[in-house]
Amino acid sequence: MEITTLLLILLAFVIALGLSWFQYFYKSKSRLKVNKLLFLLRFLALFGVLILLINPKITKTYHQIVKTPLVIAVDNSRSIKELQQEENALSIKERIQSSDELKEKFDIQVFGFDSESRMADEFDFNGNQTRIDKLAKNTASIYRNRTFPTVLLSDGNQTLGADYLYAFTNGNSVYPVVLGDTIVHLDLKINQLNANRYAFHQNKFPVEVFLGYEGEKSIEADFVIRQGDGVLFKEKVTFGKDKKSHTINALLNASKVGVQIYQAVISSSENEKNTYNNTKNFAVEIIDQRTEVVLISDITHPDLGALKRAIESNEQNKVSVFNSKEITSLSDFDVVILYQPTSSFQTVFTEIKNSNKNYFLITGKHTDFNFINRQQDVFGYRPSMQKEDYLGAYQSGFSSFAQEDIGFDDFPPLENLYGNLEIKQNTSTLLEAKIRNINTEKPLLFFSENGSQRTANLLGEGIWKWRLHYYSKAEDFEDFDIFINKITQYLATDNKRKSLVVNHDNFYNSGESIEISAQYFNKNYEFEENARLSISVKNSSTNQTKSYDLLKSHNYYKVNLDGLKPGKYSFIIKELSTNTVYNGSFEVIDFDIEKQYTNANYQKLQLLAQNTDGKVFFENETDKLMDELLSNENFKSVQKEQTKKLPLIDFWTLLGLIVALLGLEWFIRKYNGLL
Repeated sequence: MEITTLLLILLAFVIALGLSWFQYFYKSKSRLKVNKLLFLLRFLALFGVLILLINPKITKTYHQIVKTPLVIAVDNSRSIKELQQEENALSIKERIQSSDELKEKFDIQVFGFDSESRMADEFDFNGNQTRIDKLAKNTASIYRNRTFPTVLLSDGNQTLGADYLYAFTNGNSVYPVVLGDTIVHLDLKINQLNANRYAFHQNKFPVEVFLGYEGEKSIEADFVIRQGDGVLFKEKVTFGKDKKSHTINALLNASKVGVQIYQAVISSSENEKNTYNNTKNFAVEIIDQRTEVVLISDITHPDLGALKRAIESNEQNKVSVFNSKEITSLSDFDVVILYQPTSSFQTVFTEIKNSNKNYFLITGKHTDFNFINRQQDVFGYRPSMQKEDYLGAYQSGFSSFAQEDIGFDDFPPLENLYGNLEIKQNTSTLLEAKIRNINTEKPLLFFSENGSQRTANLLGEGIWKWRLHYYSKAEDFEDFDIFINKITQYLATDNKRKSLVVNHDNFYNSGESIEISAQYFNKNYEFEENARLSISVKNSSTNQTKSYDLLKSHNYYKVNLDGLKPGKYSFIIKELSTNTVYNGSFEVIDFDIEKQYTNANYQKLQLLAQNTDGKVFFENETDKLMDELLSNENFKSVQKEQTKKLPLIDFWTLLGLIVALLGLEWFIRKYNGLL
């Protein structure tokens, strides 16, 4: 206790004593014995009140023993089940988890991982993919700045994510327990197959296949690509001790329109333990129409390349780039993108007006806004000579098409001339403009429909920064390119308004997320917030039907159909209030990447142990593993000292005592007629 507090307590004692003496003894004519008792009660009550005000505190020190975390990570993917190692994995986990000696030394935590990682108590070994690097990141985040061991119960075969050899941080020693056979059996397999998701009718489309071989003897194999009973491509391949891989490039004819299912197969006369990885199905949608996009600009800018790459990420789209003098006709194009137009675009705008073409207008520092204001009736813009940076704020009520927030609010600013914007038509705003943190309540990216013409308008240059920023966050361009392609698709389609609009793919690989989204619009073509949408999915082979409700998410409804078995499916989406329906179909292609492996990847698990100062063990060496963990001096418990300041006397106890003392004093005075 501090000296100041002690002096205050002493002062409180003197004050309470003085006030009590003054009341009961100073110039008091009454010398009753009861006065001494009343004096004591008053003194104690006053002293208690003063102590309550001072609130003296004492310092108390606590000591806590913090154990080192021990992570037991169990591979919950289907590959463990295929290798028949489920019981071994659970048995090893239980032995380590129930060891009294280990529990005394470590804080044992059990994690399960497949495509995700999480703390778990039960395991079904039905995970669609294996991602060990995600486990490393999650445990490092949970036990930040801690040195701890990880017991990894896995076959070491990863199918998703970055290389896990370098994912575990310093201080996280990994002790892999190898689940599965480590003997290398003769095995032919298709490691990877690359094919475009779309091809155009009467064209040829490429298929790239990477073949692999495990074994020592030289063999000859046949590789074929079939469709139904017909063979479309065939090639003989030779493997040996020094030739473990082979790449095949095939060109197939796109002779039929629609979703076409193909099968790639490699086979030989040798007996293989696992033949599942000898076959891979794939699908290509053959379409008879391509969306032709023309990008017109008189300046060179990084935005042009970013837009072209984003739009052409969809194989159905083709982008041609011209300047305003080179373009002679727009009749061959479905969508026109006008990049920072000036008066030299007069001929282009004249043809747009005459043909009612849909267009995407992008402005910037080099735009002639006086010219733009004369050529269109959607908006007017009066610029100044000052440049300004505009950020985008996502508007969840946007309903022209289904678009999730992909982090628009964090995108870098676009550059434009500062000015006053006047909207002249009904528009739908996807992004509002912000200057620093101030919302201008003016649109940055907006869309309009006037009769049969649709337009998109982006008031700012620098969209290449958006695409690069998204890649830095997500490590791919996929969702950003989909966003740009949705704008293209919106402009490429006619504006015949449908009350129920549904988005879905024509085929999915088994194990992938199967998501279908829909939008329902009322008679005024406004997004209906309270629509009741249901979907009925029917398996075309078994005629089994399942029904689900679509759940609202921002400005669209969606349903997740994960877990459907391979096969063809038809579905009906129905709005229950108006009985509006949409009919569609898709196919789930049989492909299970977790069945591609015949043995555990012992070499990689051994390298992981070496890189992290751990050791690798086999499934029958659990005792050695436990002894290693117990004897390792790097994993010691830590004693933490915690100091707390606590009240000397509990507030409510002291308050109750003061009330009791004052009450007793009043009762005695009343009884003795002193009131």
